[in-house]
Amino acid sequence: MVDLESEVPPLPPRYRFRDLLLGDQGWQNDDRVQVEFYMNENTFKERLKLFFIKNQRSSLRIRLFNFSLKLLSCLLYIIRVLLENPSQGNEWSHIFWVNRSLPLWGLQVSVALISLFETILLGYLSYKGNIWEQILRIPFILEIINAVPFIISIFWPSLRNLFVPVFLNCWLAKHALENMINDLHRAIQRTQSAMFNQVLILISTLLCLIFTCICGIQHLERIGKKLNLFDSLYFCIVTFSTVGFGDVTPETWSSKLFVVAMICVALVVLPIQFEQLAYLWMERQKSGGNYSRHRAQTEKHVVLCVSSLKIDLLMDFLNEFYAHPRLQDYYVVILCPTEMDVQVRRVLQIPMWSQRVIYLQGSALKDQDLLRAKMDDAEACFILSSRCEVDRTSSDHQTILRAWAVKDFAPNCPLYVQILKPENKFHIKFADHVVCEEEFKYAMLALNCICPATSTLITLLVHTSRGQEGQQSPEQWQKMYGRCSGNEVYHIVLEESTFFAEYEGKSFTYASFHAHKKFGVCLIGVRREDNKNILLNPGPRYIMNSTDICFYINITKEENSAFKNQDQQRKSNVSKSFYHGPSRLPVHSIIASMGTVAIDLQDTSCRSASGPTLSLPTEGSKEIRRPSIAPVLEVADTASIQTCDLLSDQSEDETTPDEEISSNLEYAKGYPPYSPYIGSSPTFCHLLHEKVPFCCLRLDKSCQHNYYEDAKAYGFKNKLIIVAAETAGNGLYNFIVPLRAYYRPKKELNPIVLLLDNPLDDLLRCGVTFAANMVVVDKESTMSAEEDYMADAKTIVNVQTLFRLFSSLSIITELTHPANMRFMQFRAKDCYSLALSKLEKKERERGSNLAFMFRLPFAAGRVFSISMLDTLLYQSFVKDYMISITRLLLGLDTTPGSGFLCSMKITAEDLWIRTYARLYQKLCSSTGDVPIGIYRTESQKLTTSESRKIPSQSQISISVEEWEDTKDSREQGHHRSNHRNSTSSDQSDHPLLRRKSMQWARRLSRKGPKHSGKTAEKITQQRLNLYRRSERQELAELVKNRMKHLGLSTVGYDEMNDHQSTLSYILINPSPDTRIELNDVVYLIRPDPLAYLPNSEPSRRNSICNVTGQDSREETQL
Repeated sequence: MVDLESEVPPLPPRYRFRDLLLGDQGWQNDDRVQVEFYMNENTFKERLKLFFIKNQRSSLRIRLFNFSLKLLSCLLYIIRVLLENPSQGNEWSHIFWVNRSLPLWGLQVSVALISLFETILLGYLSYKGNIWEQILRIPFILEIINAVPFIISIFWPSLRNLFVPVFLNCWLAKHALENMINDLHRAIQRTQSAMFNQVLILISTLLCLIFTCICGIQHLERIGKKLNLFDSLYFCIVTFSTVGFGDVTPETWSSKLFVVAMICVALVVLPIQFEQLAYLWMERQKSGGNYSRHRAQTEKHVVLCVSSLKIDLLMDFLNEFYAHPRLQDYYVVILCPTEMDVQVRRVLQIPMWSQRVIYLQGSALKDQDLLRAKMDDAEACFILSSRCEVDRTSSDHQTILRAWAVKDFAPNCPLYVQILKPENKFHIKFADHVVCEEEFKYAMLALNCICPATSTLITLLVHTSRGQEGQQSPEQWQKMYGRCSGNEVYHIVLEESTFFAEYEGKSFTYASFHAHKKFGVCLIGVRREDNKNILLNPGPRYIMNSTDICFYINITKEENSAFKNQDQQRKSNVSKSFYHGPSRLPVHSIIASMGTVAIDLQDTSCRSASGPTLSLPTEGSKEIRRPSIAPVLEVADTASIQTCDLLSDQSEDETTPDEEISSNLEYAKGYPPYSPYIGSSPTFCHLLHEKVPFCCLRLDKSCQHNYYEDAKAYGFKNKLIIVAAETAGNGLYNFIVPLRAYYRPKKELNPIVLLLDNPLDDLLRCGVTFAANMVVVDKESTMSAEEDYMADAKTIVNVQTLFRLFSSLSIITELTHPANMRFMQFRAKDCYSLALSKLEKKERERGSNLAFMFRLPFAAGRVFSISMLDTLLYQSFVKDYMISITRLLLGLDTTPGSGFLCSMKITAEDLWIRTYARLYQKLCSSTGDVPIGIYRTESQKLTTSESRKIPSQSQISISVEEWEDTKDSREQGHHRSNHRNSTSSDQSDHPLLRRKSMQWARRLSRKGPKHSGKTAEKITQQRLNLYRRSERQELAELVKNRMKHLGLSTVGYDEMNDHQSTLSYILINPSPDTRIELNDVVYLIRPDPLAYLPNSEPSRRNSICNVTGQDSREETQL
């Protein structure tokens, strides 16, 4: 054992402890070798190269020292020239020899030694095998010319006064300056320096040319005019500027030759430098340059990230963003990967935008471009998706990556993101504000079916306007509509508000009604100080607190309002208070309408014990006073509130027992068991007890469960809602849920038919002839047309075809571009539409952001563009609550205790209320509803201003038409078959039409000889009416024949009923004295029934509330 231990060699010192820990037993045969890395950098040459060349900071110091040496040598040359006394004579020796003092010579020799040593050292360190490449470089040759003569003069003192062109060191200084700037940019990691470098090179080149010319002329003229440095500078400036006064000219042939050479050099060098500078300037204009760090730290800016910037998108953003007064000093930095469009460039050159908008070409995925935009100092970043791409999912993926990149680069920068597909929302859940296009689109389309023109209502609310649109129009409805379109949603703390401070401790409905009565503002929601959730109309049980944030609708926010007392207001409104119309009062200013409402709050005799009704008083009471309305209580009376079980249906009392049993078996209330995408808000709605088999979802094909092949065979009790879309995406979930919401009575639920293709046969099979609404979603496959505005061409033509075939069908259409709304229901010879087109152009010239609002399809809510909701995202920068309020109004989010948007229709029995203020009081005192606007439909009586001037001729035309219709009834029956089967383009195929036109012309000429020109116009109008009617008859025959061919019944198809003679529009928050009219639809925010659910019985499914014995129409129709 001892011998063995003695034979064991000792462990190496560096491995002993490690081997003991690891239990290494193979150390006897250890053949590992230690490797030293980067040993070549330990050589003397590599260390010098690291110090002089590779290291950024030390290399920068060396080049700065070299630059200083060159400037010092040029300065010593100037000192030598200034100290030298000009000698007399014209000998050539004055060219080769100069007077140089000994101290000056010593300094120049020292500078030359250092410069030459540094040049040789750098040449040695940068040597790569070709010595001639180092020797023949121009900087090396210039260094030899300037330094070697001084070094030789050390050994030959007689050469100390030899002329050396030291002024050529300016070119070496220029070369050192370029290298120094490159090292500087490399040291501070600045890459966007090409423009700066080129400008520096150009300036230094020009200075070197001038300095070389000055020194050369001065030295060569030593044998001529003896010019000093100032005269040489004067001569060079005059010569290079091409002025050429001629008062200073070179005399010797050598100086003349030198001037010629310098001019040739300038003509070659300077244009090249200018060309490179111009090229870089153009490239910089395309890329946009940088947003300076100093400006980013002293001024506020936001960044707009888009994949492609179009002029419409840019103007919508700028107009909406800068519409707010406190954003006037903000800068907008646009970061876009594509080159600036010609139209965009032209707009950004306008002084109003050129000082505030900066375009940068770059990608949000590159930190360098985000640094150029100073994203870390931005107040916000807006990331918009490209909706014009065919693959919208791919567009969302790009948006998600941009959002991730911005969040990674600037975590504290607020993000405002627009996404297209709802299933991609959860990827950007971290963003501060998100607007999903398909969510809002389908929700608005669904609400348009049950609350008409909801899309127009939301669009007007989220646009910034001053309510000045249409005020120059002669049409009364355009003035009212334009004035009310200026209403927006604002917020204020209750204790700081003049509108609402006095209602602290009062109920919400009391505050809402009295604020509208007194100030004309519509209080729609509140938010507790300690709660992030906004509550729309929390109901009469909600008590207002001093710290509550109130959300209200008004023309302007309270901070911009001026208040007058009621006596002054009455005096100022005496001339305006007269009523000249048969059905409404004039719309006054919101603030100017204070104190003009007179409501009898004392007499409550007409209020029934069972609840609020609209029953008129007895005949005796009519002679004494007008009908009165119950007052709105300051604090809600628990006994008087109409409570209702959430799980019961108020419409069930109107059904028979058999119908009630069948309906209870068919529907149940609850939450959808499956969510189509992550992030969808759970909504309480009507559900089927059992899941329907997939085969039964095909309406046009029978299966083993049913044999129906068309909508008529199903025998639906309610009218259909048809959705024409390209694909059945996840966004349809947001279309179905509002139509199946729990607060909708079961008897009012409409069947929903999804139509993925819309040929005529499929339209007829799915029941288009008895459908309540048809929703046409814009086709994604047509959004990437070569011409942007042609993306809607297919949709517009298809809808126009539907409009001609089914004129009584209510069609709701979504378009990509708002400008194309003028083609909806297009009639080329309609004078009224042409007048609206002129009005739209005038409003656009006045700078309106809502110039398209007077188009009849948009005003009626039959068309909208989702791009109009882009302003919702822009507004959320100033009003961070706008997205939440819009989602609550559309039913996308459901907050416990928050109300929902619904509507009610004014019938003939409701007209006793008279004014909007009394309607407001009636709703607040009975059901707790808060009205926010009116959807009004009027008859379009006349089409032109000329027809208004000649009512007598119009009456004559109508009477003649009726007389001729009775006289020619037999002839009309005789020619009816021929009339329907003939083509409408040739009047010779319509003898009845030709005969009636001639008879009308003769009779009108006899009755109105003084107005022959106007009568001819009326005859033409009547002829067009007959032409249109005959065309509709032919279209009706086509549809009926096709229905018969498919085996469908033609009963119920009404080919003559259309909406061409009516116009509809919205009045948002009208003044209290506005008259209500028959068929007005009132928008209501109704309290959440869950807020009234008794706590003791939360789980009852079939309980009936205490007030269900009364007619349910009292809740939907007052």
